[in-house]
Amino acid sequence: MNFEKAFAQVAARISRLAGTSTAFCAAAAAIVIWAVLGPVFHYSQQWQLVVNTGTTIVTFLMVFVIQNSQNRDGLALQIKLDEIIRAIGRAQNIYLDLENRSQEELDEIKSQFEALAAKARARQMNAHMDVPK
Repeated sequence: MNFEKAFAQVAARISRLAGTSTAFCAAAAAIVIWAVLGPVFHYSQQWQLVVNTGTTIVTFLMVFVIQNSQNRDGLALQIKLDEIIRAIGRAQNIYLDLENRSQEELDEIKSQFEALAAKARARQMNAHMDVPK
């Protein structure tokens, strides 16, 4: 198994586990235990260093795990949407790679769709006004 695939599997598992109520309770319990031990260690710098170092390391590593999960989830979603666009006969396939477009291009396309939506709302409003009561 190559490194990328192994990392993706480990990251997905860690991401799933980190999002559970059990993980939250374990983290909260660790903080409570640390806080309770404060008087025992006279709130020393070493006592503070334990939680600061631990949370910093966990946060640093979780950034990469979460980003990996987000990248994979986003790509999978994009592929699914691309397949839906491709499968719908009247859909415009030019929108299949929007994630690779510049912000300016995306803003222009969004403006075009907003104009289409405004026209559709106006037609609907006119249609409702033309209905006899």
